[in-house]
Amino acid sequence: MIRQIEKLKESIEDQVEKRFQEFKNIGEKGDKLDLYSELCFCILTANWKAKGGIKAQQVISKSGFATFSEEELIKKLKEIGHRFPNTRAKYIIQNRWIIKDLKSLLKQDVYQTRKFLVKNVKGIGWKEASHFLRNVGFENIAIIDKHILRIMKSYNLIEDLPKSGWNEKKYISMENILKELSKISHISLGKLDLYLWYIETGSIDK
Repeated sequence: MIRQIEKLKESIEDQVEKRFQEFKNIGEKGDKLDLYSELCFCILTANWKAKGGIKAQQVISKSGFATFSEEELIKKLKEIGHRFPNTRAKYIIQNRWIIKDLKSLLKQDVYQTRKFLVKNVKGIGWKEASHFLRNVGFENIAIIDKHILRIMKSYNLIEDLPKSGWNEKKYISMENILKELSKISHISLGKLDLYLWYIETGSIDK
């Protein structure tokens, strides 16, 4: 795997660095609605697809995530073919209380912020919280989903795919394996995900 990543660096490193700078810009320069839009993106892509989440951001807009009624959100999500428009619209409405707190949360310890998001935000689990934090520029967070787990198994980083359902202990154990790969490859966890995602899909999304 290290050889493959090193080879990939020769061809896509500039794209990875550009995408990660976009993530950092959201975290450092974005306003509270930019941050909430990114949180909603992570809620929407759970059990769906990144490209669909990007489409949702374009169709709904950051102000729409903060102001649309539940009925308006459901309509927009149905238009783009979301699998769970009713549930996700409800989550977006219920989570609006956090908009005012997002800027301050990002100034705190990233691991404590992740725990807070998992515990308090509807539709956010360990993978989604990690996805959000990576997408606003944190490099020391791993996004672990079925695609990444399949890669880990195919390269014998894990023996078996974990059973569905994450808890803190299980997620951290998988993250620690990727931390070792991060050290060996000299690529931060947040950027490593983009390389692994490229191996799986042939594209750099978010």
